[in-house]
Amino acid sequence: MGKHALLSASSSHRWLHCPPSARVCESYEDKGSNYAAEGTDAHTLCEHKLKTLLGIPSKDPTEDLTYYSQEMENCADGYAAYILELVETAKKTCSDPLVLIEQRLDFSRYVEGGFGTGDCVIIADGVLHICDFKFGAGIIVTSENNPQMKLYALGALEIFDGIYDIDSVSMTIYQPRRDNISTHTVFKESLYQWAEEILKPAAELAYAGEGSFLSGEWCQFCKAKHECRARAEQNMELARFDFELPPLLTDQEVEIILSKVDDLVSWASDIKEYALQAAVSGKQWDGWKLVEGRANRKYINEQAVAEVVSAAGYDPYEQKVLGLTAMTSLLGKKRFEEILGSYIEKPQGKPTLVPESDKRLAIHTAQNDFNE
Repeated sequence: MGKHALLSASSSHRWLHCPPSARVCESYEDKGSNYAAEGTDAHTLCEHKLKTLLGIPSKDPTEDLTYYSQEMENCADGYAAYILELVETAKKTCSDPLVLIEQRLDFSRYVEGGFGTGDCVIIADGVLHICDFKFGAGIIVTSENNPQMKLYALGALEIFDGIYDIDSVSMTIYQPRRDNISTHTVFKESLYQWAEEILKPAAELAYAGEGSFLSGEWCQFCKAKHECRARAEQNMELARFDFELPPLLTDQEVEIILSKVDDLVSWASDIKEYALQAAVSGKQWDGWKLVEGRANRKYINEQAVAEVVSAAGYDPYEQKVLGLTAMTSLLGKKRFEEILGSYIEKPQGKPTLVPESDKRLAIHTAQNDFNE
């Protein structure tokens, strides 16, 4: 087996919903991405920071990190401090809680060949705590009903249930660049029930390459998403509305389209990107050609430009206040609030239409106000 399990915890959201995608994706090359490499660097720094706080010998990896930044440093410091708080809390009910960092967790009892790595596992009498660091600044990740976290929890229970008197499992996503700390706690028995009734049957189908293809938001990180016929067919369902103008559609038809339109836009973008990369690699598409896109001028060497302009008697620099993110990195969150808290405002966001499952509070419309 390679570096990654076929049925990995990180891809479980996809293969639980679309079992045959696991074997389909196996045939694609794992090209990785800059975002993934940046995340790996951040995890490495977090591991060092946490070990240092806990008094465990660790070599500073900073010089070897390709994507190191002050923001990454601050995020890692925050993560380590948060874990330390959890450990201190655990000590209130357990004199000697066990803290495991970057722990391999095997959940192959339910998933063939299944394993993953838990960023931090804290075991104390009564509660097992699983913590996962997310460096991504895009989608907010929640711990509630998160299959990756459930698999990590099952892997930890496999080792420690019986050794420690565990009643419940607490799962936390720590996502600092989105100011997101999401914790969800479940009884141990409910995890075992989910594992037997939902996880195990789906994993058996996925490992065998069987089951039905199903398109959904889990397609985002699927390697086959641009070629998947099930995804294409689901998105092409909107064609039956014949692209009528909105006023000519019924309310029910608008609601159906709203539920599918984001997936449609995402799918169309994936198709365009796939076709572009194929064309760059030499494929000829009938009726299409590669051209050079628009490009903006840029300096070859900014330092040299500044020196030449200064020598000519002009000031080459513009001065402006740092943005909020850069200023927070400069001052640190606590100092930022102390110095600038009274100078910060958050304007009301632009109204956005989202599914009822979204956890944000609904805003009042003029009609609501009139009714009240």
